[in-house]
Amino acid sequence: MPSALLKCKVAYSFWFKIFNDFPKAHRYTLGGKIEDYFLSLLENIFISIYLPPTQKIIKLTIAISKLDGVKFFLQIAWENKCIPNEKYLTLSEDLNEIGKMLGGWRKGLETKTPLK
Repeated sequence: MPSALLKCKVAYSFWFKIFNDFPKAHRYTLGGKIEDYFLSLLENIFISIYLPPTQKIIKLTIAISKLDGVKFFLQIAWENKCIPNEKYLTLSEDLNEIGKMLGGWRKGLETKTPLK
């Protein structure tokens, strides 16, 4: 299992705990949006493992955009005091590391895979 998927699973488990403490008024709107993006991120990383290189690049590109969505909506949640500073910082650092892993994985594939 690629380290990006493992790191993402750990980050999601941390988010899952934050989600339980999310303000009730925003849990199923903003919190639900973050949840959806996070699950889609995990799904796209998982699926990409089993694809041929050219399709893998496409799925990884989608995963990276889902990661950007998670980061964007998390920032909104943090700015609106739905997430404590220290938890936001920890999760943001994990997500940045995942982004580097996914970007490196995609770049490695792009240099090895001829374009059609």
